[in-house]
Amino acid sequence: MFLALRELLFARGRFALMGAVISLISVLVVLLSGLSTGLVNDGVSGLKAMPVTSFAFDEGTMEDNAFSRSILEQEQLAPWRDAEGVKAAEPIGVSIVNSTTDDDHQVDLTLFGVDPEGFLAPATSLGDGLGPADGIVVSETLRDEGVEVGTTVTLDRIDVELTVVGFTEGQATFGHVDVAYLPLETWQLIASNSVQPGAPTAATVAATGYDVFSAVAVQAQDGDEPDLAAIDAEAGTTSMTLTESFNASPGYEAETMTLSMIQVFLYVICALVVGAFFTVWTIQRAGDLAVLRAIGASSRHLLRDSLAQAAIVLLFFTAVGVAAGVAVGAVMPAAMPFELEAGPVAGASVLTVVLGLLGAAVSVLRITRIDPLAALGGRR
Repeated sequence: MFLALRELLFARGRFALMGAVISLISVLVVLLSGLSTGLVNDGVSGLKAMPVTSFAFDEGTMEDNAFSRSILEQEQLAPWRDAEGVKAAEPIGVSIVNSTTDDDHQVDLTLFGVDPEGFLAPATSLGDGLGPADGIVVSETLRDEGVEVGTTVTLDRIDVELTVVGFTEGQATFGHVDVAYLPLETWQLIASNSVQPGAPTAATVAATGYDVFSAVAVQAQDGDEPDLAAIDAEAGTTSMTLTESFNASPGYEAETMTLSMIQVFLYVICALVVGAFFTVWTIQRAGDLAVLRAIGASSRHLLRDSLAQAAIVLLFFTAVGVAAGVAVGAVMPAAMPFELEAGPVAGASVLTVVLGLLGAAVSVLRITRIDPLAALGGRR
């Protein structure tokens, strides 16, 4: 460690330049991590909040946008409710609509039609839960747009009026659109295309006779795994686990794959840049290393010293980059789907350091080929 620390002080300009590159890579890694988390939450936080293990869609439904493509009937629900290993199964209706508040503010909403007494009914942070036929519980993020308890929302083209009765606990979005929970029967009335303008009532809802829905939300028994394939065969459905169902949100897979690819390239760049720097650095100090070999220093000692040097540089400047990235993330505009979580940031930082050390390790292996005779004029 003596040699490593002394070289860090002696060539502090070169190491600072190298460290600045590592810090910039770390800043980008943190920002991409926050953007990835923010996009996931903005795309599927409504699904993530549900106490669900899987969803069942109509058989043959394409996986992308499955919630909006799938149409199920009541007879397809019974096999799921009676299946072994299934604790509960409830229908859910999903559709995306345009609407306008009573102060002429345009709001896009994803309607989640659920049973007000079932396990899909949302907990509220403000106001009341689901109950009235025209009542909706909306994502808490809509409060930033001026929506309040009692606000009336009118759906475009059909002029159906829904009243906000409460807000969810935290963000609830689907496909980057705020979620509005409403009774399933009201959702069915709207989906039937027979709804009349104005606020739905219990009488108009009861007279609909339209009992289709988008998917079956399934809760497995604790510690049990239902045979999804067998139940699908009986019910005529196609199942996805909760995580798999995220891909049924519009644009989810394309966004996550794009950001993941960028992150992979950043990690590769980090390893190559660090490896290239330490390759040049090792060549420049080959004479000094040969002298150390000549006076008895082992290759293992020199390798350990060089890797310790690389670890110090990577750990310090990665920490600087992470701190800078967190600071930049704190001032991101509210319109950008950005959210930092400790787990993803820590994982990305550790991976940056590990891959940087891997690149450094490959480059400093040339130390083992240094000839001690070079220090004694053996090559002259």
